[in-house]
Amino acid sequence: MATPNTSNKSNQINITRIYDAPVQAVWDAWTDPAQVAQWWGPRGFTITTHSKDLRPGGHWTYTMHGPDGVDFPNTTKYFEVVPLSKLVYDHGGSADRPPMFRVTVLFSQVKGKTKMDMTMTLPTPEAAEETRKIIKKFGGNSTWDRLAEYLEKESSGKERFVINRTFDAPLDLMFEAWTDPRRLSQWLPPTGFTMEFIRSDIKPGGSTFYFMTGHGAKMYGRAEYLEIQRPDRMVYTQQFCDEKEKVTRHPMSATWPETMLTTVELSEEGPSRTRVTVTWEPFNAATREEVETFVKAKAGMTMGWTGSFDKLEEYLAK
Repeated sequence: MATPNTSNKSNQINITRIYDAPVQAVWDAWTDPAQVAQWWGPRGFTITTHSKDLRPGGHWTYTMHGPDGVDFPNTTKYFEVVPLSKLVYDHGGSADRPPMFRVTVLFSQVKGKTKMDMTMTLPTPEAAEETRKIIKKFGGNSTWDRLAEYLEKESSGKERFVINRTFDAPLDLMFEAWTDPRRLSQWLPPTGFTMEFIRSDIKPGGSTFYFMTGHGAKMYGRAEYLEIQRPDRMVYTQQFCDEKEKVTRHPMSATWPETMLTTVELSEEGPSRTRVTVTWEPFNAATREEVETFVKAKAGMTMGWTGSFDKLEEYLAK
């Protein structure tokens, strides 16, 4: 989940993403009901579209189904529809309630990729703050992570997990938080766990060997760094292992992929704001069963990374 940015107007919430896909593909994913059904909404939610009339004055009527079985009827009214470029609409309304906010989405090409720039405008700063709380509570920003995963699968056939968050920290400090073992161990472990490095050599071609303890368990792991590009990119593999660094399986899932590939990208969103994008995927020749296990675990991965990001946020605040 990525923390929304506030613009100069405090009654607005802005979310920006860069997708590794052409504008046409991103536009189609937004506007084709069959494609929208594959990613729209926080993780665990699904939607049923009842009708969609994509034009100024048209409506998109759909029901969002929560993981707890609660249904949320929605009617979106479009004010501007500029193909491959712009959408303006009211969000969150229905027959018995007014819309929550006005949304403007801009799509543009950036070096062969697509930039999505979304602004949500609310009646008051207080309403904007309340909406931020709702977004965080329901993991609303995972919607845009799910879009990234959908676009990747459509393009390459690969199953990936993506999660974003924006932090109030400069780019250089964020890079150090990911590459300095003393800093990394303070926040990376899941909630309730601590981390200690037995060996740490975080550089291209280097590796780490570590263990985590928590909830009565002790787990060993290793990472090999394939790429480190200061100040904005790290790529490494991860494996579970025993105390002698022999590769083993996940202690709680025998069908979890043996090797995972992690890509971390840092983007400067201001002098003291950095967006972190983590992409996680099975590495090498994962079996079908391993990939299925990975896909089914995405909700749990969201919880795990969210816990780590919460700890990172607290650590940076200190």
